[in-house]
Amino acid sequence: MRVLVVHHSPTASMRRLTEAVVAGAGDEAIEGVEVVVRGALDATAEEVLAADGILLGTPANFGYMSGALKHFFDSTFLEIGGSLADDGAAGVGGAQGRKPFGLYVHGRYDTTGAVRSVLTIVGALPWRQAAPVLAVLGEVTSDHDAAGHELGATLAALLSP
Repeated sequence: MRVLVVHHSPTASMRRLTEAVVAGAGDEAIEGVEVVVRGALDATAEEVLAADGILLGTPANFGYMSGALKHFFDSTFLEIGGSLADDGAAGVGGAQGRKPFGLYVHGRYDTTGAVRSVLTIVGALPWRQAAPVLAVLGEVTSDHDAAGHELGATLAALLSP
């Protein structure tokens, strides 16, 4: 089984959260799960399709996800199974059997728009949310490190044979 971590971590805070999430996904207590880490500008549709679960990380920039994560979605959306109905609504059916994903977001003042923008796009993919969103405001603390570790470990544990 494989977890793909797709992130944009341009700041020390995002790098710290990404490290915590990756450490959780790779926790030695969880067996049989490979962790692949890719920057959002480098991740490919092939890597997404080969993954059994996805972890997404982004800073909140001007009330939206980072441009790098948006580029990831723009460049892979149709190839990774994205679909829209004629009216522009998410065109994916029920959550049964869909690929699990998790999301972590860091912002200085607000993460609402970034979370909403990612969840809107993911709603049109054959994925299902496997854990609550980790939204961190301000300085990253040891509690946030623990929550990031838990997010990564939760997704990996779901995939562990």
